[in-house]
Amino acid sequence: MADIERPLSPHLQIYKPQITMVTSFTHRATGVALGVGTLLLTWWLVAIASGPEAYATVSGFISSWFGQLVLFGFTWSLFYHLCNGIRHLFWDAGKGFELPTMRKTGMTVIIASVVLTLLTWIVAYGMGG
Repeated sequence: MADIERPLSPHLQIYKPQITMVTSFTHRATGVALGVGTLLLTWWLVAIASGPEAYATVSGFISSWFGQLVLFGFTWSLFYHLCNGIRHLFWDAGKGFELPTMRKTGMTVIIASVVLTLLTWIVAYGMGG
């Protein structure tokens, strides 16, 4: 049986990144990040129920620079996934499929998620968080 030369499917390196491609990948990645971040939330809740020593351990991690970075990323993931989910609801209704609209809404999702994250952290620190 002879080997048949078949065309190879293009790899991601061939494609020029487009806003819809980037937002789709980021939506999936933030979904995974939210799942992993929920483990941190679970750890915190279990620590509260377990007593002061367990809570102090979790509190120490969360208040560290790395813990704050994880919480910031979790916050951004939450807002990005929310905003892009709203965008998907419009798509489910058959709205916003024109290329200029897809580009605008994609950029709006990115900007809105960053703005909402920063506002949340500014308010939280302003309240003494």
